[in-house]
Amino acid sequence: MIVREQTSIFKLLFSWKGTILPKVLPPLGFVVLLSTIIGGLSYIGFLNFPELPLVGFTLIGVVLSIFLGFKNSACYDRWWEARKLWGLLIANARHFDRDCRMLSQGRRERVIHHVIVFANVLRDRLRHQTANPTELVETSGMSQQALTQLYQQVNAPQYTLSLIQWELMQALKEGEISDIIYTQMNAHVTELSLVQTGCDRIATTPLPFAYSVLLNRTVYFFCFMLPFSLGSTLGLATPLLVGILAYTFLGLDALSSEIEEPFGTQSNDLPLDAMVRTIEIELLGTLGKPTPPPIQAQDHNLL
Repeated sequence: MIVREQTSIFKLLFSWKGTILPKVLPPLGFVVLLSTIIGGLSYIGFLNFPELPLVGFTLIGVVLSIFLGFKNSACYDRWWEARKLWGLLIANARHFDRDCRMLSQGRRERVIHHVIVFANVLRDRLRHQTANPTELVETSGMSQQALTQLYQQVNAPQYTLSLIQWELMQALKEGEISDIIYTQMNAHVTELSLVQTGCDRIATTPLPFAYSVLLNRTVYFFCFMLPFSLGSTLGLATPLLVGILAYTFLGLDALSSEIEEPFGTQSNDLPLDAMVRTIEIELLGTLGKPTPPPIQAQDHNLL
């Protein structure tokens, strides 16, 4: 996720890092080049291209704007829902920290460590990666054997939640907590399971492929045909106007595709590493354990 201080309008206008311009620059450059050729030839009268009806392009542009707006809203809803789910995860980690004070010190530490492991393995599951085993052992207190067993599981986050629930059941059986406290703490386990279910739903259910392909093709067709519609009318001004219109349509299409998958490591994806580190710092701090340093943004990008 891009992190920037409040900048001036001038700096914002010429921002490069984290914008969608690098992705759309090749097709945008082609459209501008095509517009320059068509506009220049029409201006000097060397070659007059048949003027395509502007009304048709206007209607296509209006319809395309509506569908692009719908796609962007749908993709942003996915991004925002993912952020709310991870906010709920952080909140439940804090709930566990408060409620686990009813447990014995040894069991409390094990439950807190399992919550830390859950945040790590959920992030890894969503990003299709494996955490640094050395760092995970240091922050979770797991043995190497337990870590190996963890990564042998098909669903490591769910396995971790079962370990938390087993600890709570043992505490209830041994009389450390009452059935009321057990029910209250087990509700946090259920909430974490719902967080994982929601994240899995977002990660495994993108927008319908046929819809995305249809919209993408229409955007490119519209942008590549614009110079032929406006070239004979605008002349040398064709590259400027066509470039602005093409940047808008191509950029909206590319941006929606980027935020459609909010759990990745692109510039506008969620900073899952930073959120996991927040959980580690807060929970380890309450246990009196050494805490890792906060993750800093690299080149204004926070992972």
